[in-house]
Amino acid sequence: MDFFFQIPQISYASTSIDLSDKSRFEYFSRVVQPDSFQAQAMVDIAKSFGWNYVNTLADEGNYGVKGIGAFIETANRNGVCTAQRLTITRDATDAMIDGLVDILLGEELARGVVMFVNEDNTRRVLQSVLRKNRTSELSFLASDSWGAKVHPVLGQQSAAEGAVTILPKRRIIPEFDTYFKGLHIKNYTRDPWFKEYWDAVFNCSTKGKCNGNEHIGMPGVAYEQEGLVQFVIDSVYALAHALHNLLADLCHGSPLKKCPFVRNFTGPDLLTYIRNVSFRGIGSDTVRFNEKGDGLGTYDIYQYQLTPNGYEYVLVGEWTDSLFLNESRIKWKSESNLPPKSLCSEACPAGYAKLEKGETCCWACIKCADNQYLKDPHTCADCQEMFKPTANKSACQPLPVFHLKWNSMWVLLPIVFSSFGMICTVLVFVVFIRFNTTPVIMASGRELCYVLLMGIFLAYVTSLIMLIPPSVILCTARRIGLGVSLCLIYAAMLTKTNRIYRIFNSGIKAMVKRPSYTSPKSQVFICMAIVSVQVIGGLTWLAFEKPHTVYDLQHNDVLVLKCGAGQIAIIVSLTYNIFLIILCTVYGIKTRKIPQNFNEAKYIAFTMYSTCIVWLAFILTYFGASSDFKIEVTSLCMCVSISATVALVCLFAPKMYIVILQPHKNVRQGASTSIKSSNNNQSLPSRMHSERTESFSAYPFQNGGTLYNTPAPQTTQTTFNDVFSDSFDELSCDEDAALKMEEENPTEADI
Repeated sequence: MDFFFQIPQISYASTSIDLSDKSRFEYFSRVVQPDSFQAQAMVDIAKSFGWNYVNTLADEGNYGVKGIGAFIETANRNGVCTAQRLTITRDATDAMIDGLVDILLGEELARGVVMFVNEDNTRRVLQSVLRKNRTSELSFLASDSWGAKVHPVLGQQSAAEGAVTILPKRRIIPEFDTYFKGLHIKNYTRDPWFKEYWDAVFNCSTKGKCNGNEHIGMPGVAYEQEGLVQFVIDSVYALAHALHNLLADLCHGSPLKKCPFVRNFTGPDLLTYIRNVSFRGIGSDTVRFNEKGDGLGTYDIYQYQLTPNGYEYVLVGEWTDSLFLNESRIKWKSESNLPPKSLCSEACPAGYAKLEKGETCCWACIKCADNQYLKDPHTCADCQEMFKPTANKSACQPLPVFHLKWNSMWVLLPIVFSSFGMICTVLVFVVFIRFNTTPVIMASGRELCYVLLMGIFLAYVTSLIMLIPPSVILCTARRIGLGVSLCLIYAAMLTKTNRIYRIFNSGIKAMVKRPSYTSPKSQVFICMAIVSVQVIGGLTWLAFEKPHTVYDLQHNDVLVLKCGAGQIAIIVSLTYNIFLIILCTVYGIKTRKIPQNFNEAKYIAFTMYSTCIVWLAFILTYFGASSDFKIEVTSLCMCVSISATVALVCLFAPKMYIVILQPHKNVRQGASTSIKSSNNNQSLPSRMHSERTESFSAYPFQNGGTLYNTPAPQTTQTTFNDVFSDSFDELSCDEDAALKMEEENPTEADI
């Protein structure tokens, strides 16, 4: 008895999903695709229209319920949701159909309707839409039960316009038309159903109403090849190929009459050969079966359109494993020729995450934060450090790194200023070397002047280094160069002003004995000792905090490569220099009223006043523009360069003027300036101020340059040069000679 249930079957039209269940239908095969393929094709079509929220309408029964179930299951996996899931019962009346259509029309967001409905019920639905005069509000996507049939749309074409249907791909077989048109009721009697077909086509019966001259395809009698003819032929050929292959293997080429195995093979044997056939079908497509016995054919996609020739089905695409649509052939009812919307929620703009509201296709759009990107459609995530979201927030990208460009004014101005300052510094240095032994150069305190020039030049170089994109080496150079260059300048000026102050504050004793530590070597030693404090501090800083570079995020979402030391650290490192500036300024104030012959003190005082103003402006600008890297760097460069320039101009311009433009004043005169020594306790500065009526010569190197006009008495005396040699513009420069003279002429104080 099992033999009767092991007979392989090959279907040419059955598409039910249930037939793919091999536990129930083990011996069933088919040359057409199951409805699960059709469901996938319909989901792909819906997605191509931008639909994610549709209504479904199905017949009661295996085809409709199973088909629409397959669609819903596939749609859920692909992000397409269903609003209303409606079923037409077997006993549905027109009123019930109208009620279903009202429900469909009431879903304003879901305008697409997916149908697994037979052609009779399809016709009734279209009639209901036409009665309500709402033919432009619903768009239908229908299965192969509608296909390309005329009956469902006949008389209600306007309601069906725009509907998209699918149908297993078919070919017209001309040979079958020739064969079928040659059939006649008189000579074809083996098929009992052919008689019914003949009576229906020619509206007659075999009892005498037909005259016998009728034939299929005659004028006035419509004929169209049935779409399933191709599959009928392919299914027959599939069985024939399987039998041929089976017998060829069993009989090994022997005639069938002599083959003992012809009557001995079983259903499972034949099924194995059926599942393994592969041949070119009558429609030129390859016919074969998958492991479930389902065919792997193709679906044609049609749209019902109004053409110049009237309403007709237009082929607009096909589906095999994926969808292909010829969008240029698709026509919609709207003027824009765009698919009708069938969405629960519009797609979120770029940079917005979906917050679902029950249905996966219904959501609210939540904007991601400025530093977040869209990790997935439902999640905003922070970008990593030094990254920012792309314009559409689909990913993170590295933040752009900002460098000062050499052609920008933020760089050109400091470069030009510093370069010009360096050139001027070199020229001053050359002049000092060239006129090293002349009175003006010697009287200026050459050693400290060289220290000053070195600090000024180093300040200009440091200013340029700050403009170069930083590295560990450059950051080290910045730390050391900034502090040391300024310290060289202000240490030298502090040493000068301190010397002047001590000399003029020492009273009459200074006239008979040189103040301590006023010699050039002592002054250089003091200056270097002051600078060494800055050097030690800088090296200590380097030891505790290694130079490094960091990326600093600016307010405009760009990274700036900086040295690791922050603004506070820079100010702290300059604290010592600020302290020197304050001391220099104090000494400048204290020495501001000395005789005008000693005008270098006034120049130093003016330099310090200007420096204080520059640094005050810098601190305000530097911290006020902390968020703008360009201003921060440029202000620091310009502050250092301007500080160096103030010192260069105020302290060296007068000397350059005398040496270069008035060389006749840069000579030593034979007469020496002298001052009478008395026994009273009046100090030198007070005596100078008490006798304001006495005039001073502009420079000690001019004739008549005595401090007082009274003749020098023949008493013990010491020359002014003995005390202030190599100190000021007004004083003699030959210190060794002055010291020798002091030894030969002891003063009254010494006695």
